[in-house]
Amino acid sequence: MRPRTRAWGAFALLALTGALAVASAMPASAQEDDEETPVDEPEFVRGRIQDKTKEPSKPLEGVELTAKKGDREVGEAVTDEEGSWEIMLPGPGTYTVTLDTDTLPKGVGLRDEDKASLEVEIEEGRAKGLIFAIGERTTTSRSPAERLLNLGVQGIRVGVVLALASVGLSLIFGVTGLVNFAHGEVVTFGALIAFFLSASAGGPEMPLVAAAVLALLAGGLFGYVLESGLFRRLRRRRSGNVALIVVSIGLGLFLRHVFLIIFGERPRPFTEFTVQKNFDVGPISLPPKDFVIIGLSLALLVAVGLLLQGTRLGTAMRAVSDDRDLAEASGIDVERVILVTWIAGAALAGLGGVFQGITDKITYDMGFTLLLSMFAAVILGGIGTAYGAMAGGLVIGVTTQVSTYWVESKYKLGVALAVLILAVLIRPQGLLGRAERVG
Repeated sequence: MRPRTRAWGAFALLALTGALAVASAMPASAQEDDEETPVDEPEFVRGRIQDKTKEPSKPLEGVELTAKKGDREVGEAVTDEEGSWEIMLPGPGTYTVTLDTDTLPKGVGLRDEDKASLEVEIEEGRAKGLIFAIGERTTTSRSPAERLLNLGVQGIRVGVVLALASVGLSLIFGVTGLVNFAHGEVVTFGALIAFFLSASAGGPEMPLVAAAVLALLAGGLFGYVLESGLFRRLRRRRSGNVALIVVSIGLGLFLRHVFLIIFGERPRPFTEFTVQKNFDVGPISLPPKDFVIIGLSLALLVAVGLLLQGTRLGTAMRAVSDDRDLAEASGIDVERVILVTWIAGAALAGLGGVFQGITDKITYDMGFTLLLSMFAAVILGGIGTAYGAMAGGLVIGVTTQVSTYWVESKYKLGVALAVLILAVLIRPQGLLGRAERVG
């Protein structure tokens, strides 16, 4: 009866987690009522462009904006003397609104050069407000070397978050041989928990820092549930790796649709740290939150490395990854090592989801969107090793961000995959992987 009791406990915990997420979604839509209000006219998008670096804020007149649906332009607007603009839209759907930075006053520009175009989802009978963060520096005021340097630092931020989310994916493969296609949903889970705790009107509305810590713990608990309640039982029933991979794909699809039903399609930001004035360190100019994310992520990645190299648990993880049967014969509790690996990997993935939500927005499929990049990082670095995931994440992050100097940002993923293919052709085992003889 004990295994059955443990399984029922695990599934009860899953149900409780789902109930918590349901509670987060219902008030979250009410929270944005100030941004979206029913209108009697056709759908439209609007906003106000101001230079908030001045005291008091100075409205910017004559700034041009255009709206597109796909490749078709559907409307345009010019800000008035109050800095206000409005574009009437032909109907519900997804639109891209682009601010023409050449029409901004001299010495004024976007704080984030990648945010000149914003995607917005318009529902029937509703208007949507957009915010373009205006700052002091423009892309034209920087030399090519400064722009490349800033893109490189932005790439480090992308890379460390990607590495944080990918470490668990690589470690789980190392100790179990499972390619977990549901790992992206663990990333999303962490972001949604933090959103409920900090930004949802029906939640406790705690500070985002505290919510991030609890999301880290919730991610670890989620990993415990998945391993002890599902994958361990499947292994005990002698399910092969192919069957486990198919189960992980199905689990990912199931969780993604649960998140869709609960959270909805509309992207939502955290209420804290959404718009920040850039902090300059020499020629490098980034929002303070990016510097904090880089510092915290690097500290956690170093802690993971020290754990793997300097503790008995880390030695056991490496032993199980090298040869599970020999490790078990040596007296290592393999099942315990696998469980701890799942908990640690899921906790880091959940925190990675929070960091990704802070720098962008939260969506029900944000983890799935990152999954291909995570696989690219793991394979590039050397699958099965934590250090490989770290190195691969940094390489992918820096390469994709720097590539936007020459190509549009929508092609970043293609650049990442091209780098992956080239690297694997040169070094099939990955940057830090070990070559193995086959046959």
